[in-house]
Amino acid sequence: MKKTGLWMLTLIMILMIVLPSTGHAAITESTHINLDGQELALPASGQVETVNGTVMVPLRVIVEQLGYKVSWSNRTQTATIKQNKTTLQLAAGSHTATVDDKAIDLPEAPLLQNGTTLVPLRFISENTGTTVKWDNTAKTVYLTTPKKVVTPAKGNTTDTTTPADTTDQSALQAISFSDSRLTVTLNGTASPKYSALTNPNRIVLDLPKTAFSESFLDGKVMNLGNVGKVDVTGDPDVAGIRYSLFSNQPSTVRVVMDLNNAQKYKVINNNKGVVIVELDGAVKPASTITNGNGTANNGNTQVSGNPNTSTDPVVVTNPDGSPSTDPNSDPTTTPTDTPSKAVPVTPGSGPGKDGKKLVVIDAGHGGKDSGAISITGKYEKDFTLPVVLKIQALLEQEPNIDFVLTRSDDSYPTLPDRVKVANDLNADVFVSIHGNSTTSAVSPSGTEMYYSRASSLTLAQIVHKHVVAALGLSDRGIHQKSLHVTRETTMPAILIEAGYLSNPTDEALMYTDAFQEQLAEAVVAGIKEYLGVS
Repeated sequence: MKKTGLWMLTLIMILMIVLPSTGHAAITESTHINLDGQELALPASGQVETVNGTVMVPLRVIVEQLGYKVSWSNRTQTATIKQNKTTLQLAAGSHTATVDDKAIDLPEAPLLQNGTTLVPLRFISENTGTTVKWDNTAKTVYLTTPKKVVTPAKGNTTDTTTPADTTDQSALQAISFSDSRLTVTLNGTASPKYSALTNPNRIVLDLPKTAFSESFLDGKVMNLGNVGKVDVTGDPDVAGIRYSLFSNQPSTVRVVMDLNNAQKYKVINNNKGVVIVELDGAVKPASTITNGNGTANNGNTQVSGNPNTSTDPVVVTNPDGSPSTDPNSDPTTTPTDTPSKAVPVTPGSGPGKDGKKLVVIDAGHGGKDSGAISITGKYEKDFTLPVVLKIQALLEQEPNIDFVLTRSDDSYPTLPDRVKVANDLNADVFVSIHGNSTTSAVSPSGTEMYYSRASSLTLAQIVHKHVVAALGLSDRGIHQKSLHVTRETTMPAILIEAGYLSNPTDEALMYTDAFQEQLAEAVVAGIKEYLGVS
């Protein structure tokens, strides 16, 4: 028996050495990739696979078909993809890629197999603007490229391209994400459409007759395919948010919320230029969702607002709060990626309802506007945003307070855009976070509070009391001043100058987590006292 056991062990070891191994990758035979209705030829080593539940596709086959230039370095095991002035690099085995030297995270590291680089399907979607869909039954990846946006060359009098219709066109001013809400701000009204899609899970919001404003695009870094992103970190449900100009006939902005799991949600249109996608909890896994005819949903059909579509439906509300259904939806059909459900005007819905107070928190400056530059060369915008994100984390624990951020990443909403968000949502309180600075030879130290209207004085007094006590800097008082965001808002509004970036003592404290956390806690305590929320 001992000899037999030794022989079996030896045989197993030989087989492990001789036979190739794919680790935790599952090879799928006879897979397919369909690009705009045409099937692509896949090499034997370039089949679609799944790795730890992530669909992996051959990089070169797809991106070259999309018109990008691809090169491979055997020495560094790195693929380089170029389009116009944008360069993207990713390395086999690394969970981090770079776009023009800016790091981005990958859901699964690229896999090098028999000379073919496999990348996550989501990577293709996020970085090329291509809509993707995985049909697990047919073992087919469907890719749909966006409609081309044609810009006639200057002086070209022979161009017969139909010009884009700009009649009643709105401009997208800002996109932010906070408290499980995607908030889109426009300078006009919109008639948005939406879809919820699976494999991967995402919510698609289209804004017809909408283009990006110049102020929104100024300073933005766009990926391959002219896709921009809103940074989302630490959220358990949202993997990322991306946006692009999807069409110019009519001009249509598409915003996609990539999800870690399928979610119930509400789409809210207040008809004043604010559109909100509000998440409302996870739905059951796709394997447990059934179609209206009782058949299993294999992940290829939309999870929509129709209550007959699934056992745990996505919810879209009417103005009276009742579920909105789509009588034209057919749960047995495979959807396109073009949102088909119109969002009703819902002025009575959104944050700050059901007895909750609504607070708008503004991180000063951002994007192209760095704000003041500190004594050691740091930017004010890199102080204000971390503080606001810490305030967000605290407000998320308050069941009686809803909140919206004017910006949740390094972007620049204009001052009127920040005011518009607060006014259009009928917020109860507006708080703007800043760092002070002076060009004087000797910089003062301390905390100051600003307000414009008499109705804001009580809020300023209460929050100032908490902030000064928490930070321990000199109390430089409360001042009335005509500042745009505190003057033009219609609710009590204050602007906090937490300390002086031009003062070496203040500045050394202001960029520490401890100082920022103390400031955030003081602001929230002051807001709660003012609102009478326990």
